[in-house]
Amino acid sequence: MSLQTEQRQHIDTLIQLSEGRETGLGACREVIRRSWARCVAEYRLDPSRPRPVRVLTQQALRDHQESVDDLLHVARAGVDQLHAQVARLGYVLLLTDHRGITVEFRGQRHRDRALRKAGLYLGADWDERYAGTCAVGTCIHDTLAITCHHGEHFDATHINLTCTAAPITDPQGNVIAVLDISALESPRSHESQNFGLSLVTLYARMIEDAYFMHRYGDCLILRYDTAREFVHLNGRGLIAIEEDGTLIAANGSGRALIDEHLRRWPSWSPDRMPSITQLFDGEISDFLGILSAGGDQVRAFRARASDAICFVTLIEPRGRRVAVRDLPASPTPVPALDRLASDDPAMHRVLKLARRLRNEEVSVLITGETGTGKEVLARALHDSGSRASGPFIAVNCAAIPESLIESELFGYLPGAFTGGRRQGMRGLIQQADGGTLFLDEIGDMPLPLQSRLLRVLAEREVMPLGADTPVKVDIRVITATHRDMSRMIGDGDFREDLYYRLNGAQLRLPALRERADRHFVIRSVYEALVAEREQATRLRADAMSALLAYGWPGNIRQLKNALGFALATVEGDEITVHDLPEECLVDAPPAPLTLAQGDDEAVDDDGQALHELLQQARWNISQVARRLGVSRPTVYRRMQRHGLVPPNRRG
Repeated sequence: MSLQTEQRQHIDTLIQLSEGRETGLGACREVIRRSWARCVAEYRLDPSRPRPVRVLTQQALRDHQESVDDLLHVARAGVDQLHAQVARLGYVLLLTDHRGITVEFRGQRHRDRALRKAGLYLGADWDERYAGTCAVGTCIHDTLAITCHHGEHFDATHINLTCTAAPITDPQGNVIAVLDISALESPRSHESQNFGLSLVTLYARMIEDAYFMHRYGDCLILRYDTAREFVHLNGRGLIAIEEDGTLIAANGSGRALIDEHLRRWPSWSPDRMPSITQLFDGEISDFLGILSAGGDQVRAFRARASDAICFVTLIEPRGRRVAVRDLPASPTPVPALDRLASDDPAMHRVLKLARRLRNEEVSVLITGETGTGKEVLARALHDSGSRASGPFIAVNCAAIPESLIESELFGYLPGAFTGGRRQGMRGLIQQADGGTLFLDEIGDMPLPLQSRLLRVLAEREVMPLGADTPVKVDIRVITATHRDMSRMIGDGDFREDLYYRLNGAQLRLPALRERADRHFVIRSVYEALVAEREQATRLRADAMSALLAYGWPGNIRQLKNALGFALATVEGDEITVHDLPEECLVDAPPAPLTLAQGDDEAVDDDGQALHELLQQARWNISQVARRLGVSRPTVYRRMQRHGLVPPNRRG
């Protein structure tokens, strides 16, 4: 079909639209449909009379350029970079102001005449009110990135063009410019422009952020991202703040975060913005303290509106420093607690409260999933408090048989019951005298014993079995559970009065998969195991990536077991992804198969075939695993199934 024929058909379709007749636009995108309707009903554009290209005079163009001079100065580097990437594909680049006037242009000299004729030139007017539906004009009207491809243009003389545009907005969200790439010819498929749309959107955001940094360089700027590695280089969110946390301005991502917050907690005044400490779960000292922090100067905070973890850094005002003496004093170090976390926001809250409670006598209830480190936190509370010189007695209420838990806890006198020690026994409660009694899995304590424990807490005395006189005890009680205590109380499985005695303060430990400092936790657990085993083994990056990607339903306890397994079975001096238990490899890339198809299954079923492979490899498990395309733990499991033992472990 010739271009002229296509243009006539396009005009006929638009005339039908203007006359209110059926147009067959069922497949037309809604954003284009709305723009066409505006062109006909609001702008009164006549589809049968295509408009000539409108180009401003040199003086008028200079006036438009001067009005956006600051932006042009900042944008030129991004304009040049984007043009360098798309020029070889036949695209030219336009940067327009908020009225659709092209104030910056990068083209192709050998096609200068054709580009001028199409309006792809400096000074060209792409306002939707004049040019009709087009990428620049419709982008300005709807404030969204858009591709206007071939017949989606309103004007029939433009239907051979493909144009992709993205808005550049100011800190108030108003369009101040549009970045556009256009081509005179392109493939028919609309999908062929998807990558261009992503690229233009990316560069528009980069220019927008560079303009924000230029405009608010005299302020403190908080930069954040959901990925720690990208914060310094390309953090998505920018928020300018006063030193007291008052918000000054934000870029697009920052405004989206503010809007989400205001939808959840509407402001009493339209002019009142939330402070940075309302947007994020933290105090102003936590944010300003980033400037004096060591390491990468990045800290994790939780966005209150979405509960998402954001990694934050702080950029100092241009030409001046925020004096460290003006910052609130850092809290006194408490090593026993400080080493339990890095910068996870949930753990930060837990440890901040734990610091306040460490010297108090109030009972503490620690909650969290199994394996999150409840006993570790309880011991840290004890070791960092005024009772550190006293005993720390840990009792797992779920591990002691119900028939023995009473005697174990309360003790007994000689002859109190058959089978007891001749000399009797001091119960665990008495053993904790002067220190801390930690009752793990308190939800598993039998109901009759709950009544006796309640008396201990109320009277601070314990009655051993067979005794007539209670014994005074000086203890602090810390309890822990992974159960839903409210439900247990409702079901009658736990005494409500005991619950409130135990829950003087509650510390909730987050699951490992929820923690922003997973890398720190993995490294800490690994280094402790290596020191304990006195092994000079390193954790390779592919293994760390797999550990970070895994969901850890068993939390830190499962992590410790997985790393312990890897250290016990590794053959070299480094742990790779294939040394980890198979359960941790859900998101790990599969090893390449080197055997013929079906050999792996044959080896799995035939112990003799596996034995021969092991002998050929001189019992090098890693080599066999690579040949089979499986992990080393899988090889060990198959060896165990078939009773195959390496020569150095026989006897």
